[in-house]
Amino acid sequence: MVIWEKHMLHIITCVDMIISNALAYLKHLLPSLLQKCSSSKDLKSLHATILKNNYHHDCFIINQFLAACSRLHQIDHAFLAFTQIAEPNIFVYNAMIGCFINCSSAVDALQLFVEMPKLEHQPTCHTFSHLIKACTHIPAIGVGEGVHGQVRKNGLVCHLILQTGLIDFYCIVHRIEDSRKVFDEMIVKDAFSWNTMIFGYTLFGDLNAARKIFDEMPERNTVSWNAMIAGYARSGDVESATSLFNQMPCKNLISWTSMISCYSQNRLFMEALETFDAMKAAGMKPDKVTMATVISACAHLGALEIGRRMHRQTVLSGFAIDVYMGSALIDMYAKCGSIEKSLVIFFKLENKNLFCWNSAIDGLAMHGRPKDAFYMFSKMIENREKPNGVTFVSILSACNHSGLVEEGRRMFHRMLEFHSIEPEMEHYSCMVDLLARAGLLQEALDLIQKMVIVPNSVIWGALLSGCKIHGNMEVGQIAMERLTALDPSKSSSYMLLVDMYAKENRWTEVAAVRGKMKEMGVQKMSSGCSWIEMDGLVHEFAATDTSHPSSEEIILLLFELFGHMKHASFIPDIF
Repeated sequence: MVIWEKHMLHIITCVDMIISNALAYLKHLLPSLLQKCSSSKDLKSLHATILKNNYHHDCFIINQFLAACSRLHQIDHAFLAFTQIAEPNIFVYNAMIGCFINCSSAVDALQLFVEMPKLEHQPTCHTFSHLIKACTHIPAIGVGEGVHGQVRKNGLVCHLILQTGLIDFYCIVHRIEDSRKVFDEMIVKDAFSWNTMIFGYTLFGDLNAARKIFDEMPERNTVSWNAMIAGYARSGDVESATSLFNQMPCKNLISWTSMISCYSQNRLFMEALETFDAMKAAGMKPDKVTMATVISACAHLGALEIGRRMHRQTVLSGFAIDVYMGSALIDMYAKCGSIEKSLVIFFKLENKNLFCWNSAIDGLAMHGRPKDAFYMFSKMIENREKPNGVTFVSILSACNHSGLVEEGRRMFHRMLEFHSIEPEMEHYSCMVDLLARAGLLQEALDLIQKMVIVPNSVIWGALLSGCKIHGNMEVGQIAMERLTALDPSKSSSYMLLVDMYAKENRWTEVAAVRGKMKEMGVQKMSSGCSWIEMDGLVHEFAATDTSHPSSEEIILLLFELFGHMKHASFIPDIF
């Protein structure tokens, strides 16, 4: 009996050792498993293991668990685990604050920080780094200043990560002077802090200050060059962007895409395509953003064959036709005259966002298919996609192209009453143009006078054009007075008035207006420009420009056509 008891005791001891070793190994393995965790299902399973083995009071394991929750955006599981730990240390607090921020709950992160001093936890550099991010996300100027004060109070003001975070925060809240003050106080500056300051100045629109920082940098990286190019692109300074791009010692994909986007944003679509070709020649493979930008340039050029080629390249490169690429293709095919292909792309998309719906509606409006545009709008509402101002610009344009005055009135009022969208300049412009073309000039003038925003030259120009069509000199005179007050050097306004006087055979007034134009030095500031695609090549033509190799043949053909028109008793409007 004694021998049996000894054997049992030995077996129990061995089992206890095995269990103890297994639990120790499990505890050792858990952090690694949490770091590799890639699904919410696995996360729940690991949480169950932690609870079952009473590891939910272990700060290190909970810290790793919160990091996994943050990565997988499982905020509820994270907060549950946080509340279950009896005495969380500062690292657990930091992890929970970071999780809140990563899951777009910046307010909760700040609230948790407020509770920390009650538990006598001393914040660390990482605590303040998270809090500065939270203030940047909200953004909360007053709270951010308070956090900055706490950083100084805790003697952490010289930490590079905190200083860079504060520079970024003050830039986001448009306090560029405070950003620069933090930057100047820095004893040590790395490339990231220099670049953050450059980004801040470009965001603020001060390109001179950004360039000065760029030139003072002890060592520039590709991010620095790209930040300056993007800043110049946003400000419309294409020349400086191009100059900087050509000086770059090493260009990456972002550099090329930024330059293509710069040209496209500033309506230099041919240059955008040429840069794309140069990018491919340099051996750089485009990504989805690059392809979407180039496809958009093709849309504005009306270059259908090139657009089709880009579409094929997108498919062959294995890029998914998602909402962003899809909206670019819908817009391109519509603007290039292939509305049916545009609609095929639209209906093939599994998911559609607002941009896709707007592109399809705008394409139908552009092609003079108002009924289809209205139908698409109704389907958009059925799909619970909320329209925006751009949607209604397209809808009102559809009414404008087809002269649907009553429908235009209805949609204009519906925009505010049913969708709470305040009319902007583009909406008023569409409505004034619609009413003026229909001869409802007094109604158009009344609408302008009721506008809550100051009407621009486009709106007064639309009214003046309507007056020219319908020969209304009285309202036309009012429109002209407003136009010349807004832009006295704009030649098109004077020419419209000349047109109106000429049609009424009021040649004395014609001469007077022309004399005034001459006296004021009014002349056409920029030449008209158009593009024609033939056999996959885009030909550009500007007014008075004879640089095209076939210019002589084109001019001769135009004279021949003009002769045929005269023979057919057609008198062109030359005024």
